[in-house]
Amino acid sequence: MTESLRTNVVPMQRPPIRQSIVVHQEGDRTFWTFVRRLGDWWPLTPFSWGADRVVRVEFEEKLAGRVYEVWDDGTERDWGEVIAWHPAESFVMTWNITGEPTDVELRFTAMDGGTTRVDLEHRGWERLTEAQLGEDCALPGGYLGGSFERGWRTILGLFLTAAEKDER
Repeated sequence: MTESLRTNVVPMQRPPIRQSIVVHQEGDRTFWTFVRRLGDWWPLTPFSWGADRVVRVEFEEKLAGRVYEVWDDGTERDWGEVIAWHPAESFVMTWNITGEPTDVELRFTAMDGGTTRVDLEHRGWERLTEAQLGEDCALPGGYLGGSFERGWRTILGLFLTAAEKDER
């Protein structure tokens, strides 16, 4: 590599969060368990706007569909909007719970033995200011303090448990 090329390379200051799990469930079923049963397994406390006020979570299964929670008094709070929709394979949605919307992508890849690899990528952190990156979200510390890493690890773990329980 020439010296001029090296000086033009800029390291990512705000890399995406990437996590994966393997679910012992067929690919199609894993995708639909995530989407259609989101409100059954998602940990509303602390990972929602309304916590114990939430009576259901809705995922509109289409491009430009909303993902939102509904409270006991009818209040609706958006989590995001579906910006890419490939049923049984992947979806991308905006994540409106950060200061500026970021993007969350989930990919579902069927593997041997009736298992599915679920890959999550939460990106778009460059849209946030330094202050927003440090703000607490559901967990203390914000993006800069690792709260989104810890949060997605918890959420995917609970999804894994729900999906595999559903398979039995």
